[in-house]
Amino acid sequence: MWDNFIIWVASLHPVMAALLATIFTWFITALGASLVFFFKTLNRAVLDSMLGFTGGVMVAASCFGLLGPAVEMTGGKGFAQAMPAVIGFIVGGIFLFGLDKLMPHLHINFKESEKEGVKSNFHRTTLLILAITLHNIPEGLAVGVVFGAAMGEIDMINTAVILAIGIAIQNFPEGFAVAMPLRREGVSRRKSFWYGQLSAIVEPIFGVIGAAAVMYFEPILPYALAFAAGAMIYVVVEEVIPETQRDKYTDVATLGFMIGFVLMMALDVGLG
Repeated sequence: MWDNFIIWVASLHPVMAALLATIFTWFITALGASLVFFFKTLNRAVLDSMLGFTGGVMVAASCFGLLGPAVEMTGGKGFAQAMPAVIGFIVGGIFLFGLDKLMPHLHINFKESEKEGVKSNFHRTTLLILAITLHNIPEGLAVGVVFGAAMGEIDMINTAVILAIGIAIQNFPEGFAVAMPLRREGVSRRKSFWYGQLSAIVEPIFGVIGAAAVMYFEPILPYALAFAAGAMIYVVVEEVIPETQRDKYTDVATLGFMIGFVLMMALDVGLG
């Protein structure tokens, strides 16, 4: 059944495949956000473990789904083979660094006095939404780039689908982790759900952009894969991990990170 599914995905145009995959990851975010209708509060330990899990999946996806293929598809030997991945990775981090400095936002567990980006009069709720939207940009880009890189090749399609599944899995707790703090801020359940799922709408947009870019500019493939990895790692280190280290549940968050990492690794090995 899995092989037949992969063959069907391979028959799709890469941009269409990327669009469908990122709509799926967005949908799973919406499912997670919908839990706000069934729960009144979110225990801080659960929140930190969810965020840690998200970080673990993103790091593993960057290593196994993006950097590995980037190095493998580069010609040459030794340092020459690694350079496109190195350059792309650093540029991806710089890109997110620039967005982080420009886009006004506030991380989930941070005080309003700790908001980042350019100065604005945005409400705390808006800043929280912008923070998680910033988080979702590299996820959509990563899925799109891998589908664009595949261009019908079964092995790469397999990698792309696994990556999309991994991103979707971590999007479920992420959707809940976004909606519940909004609810805690006094936002209604309906609006908390709406804004929680809306934060992931950038994934299909950047998924299509990523797929189209590498399809029509094939020489940038290894750079683009590493670029997406660098962007995701920047988000994890600058945003996700610090959010889990501001209370007494740092050990729970660390275990969540490890579970997320090994789950993504197992998916890559088991289905790959």
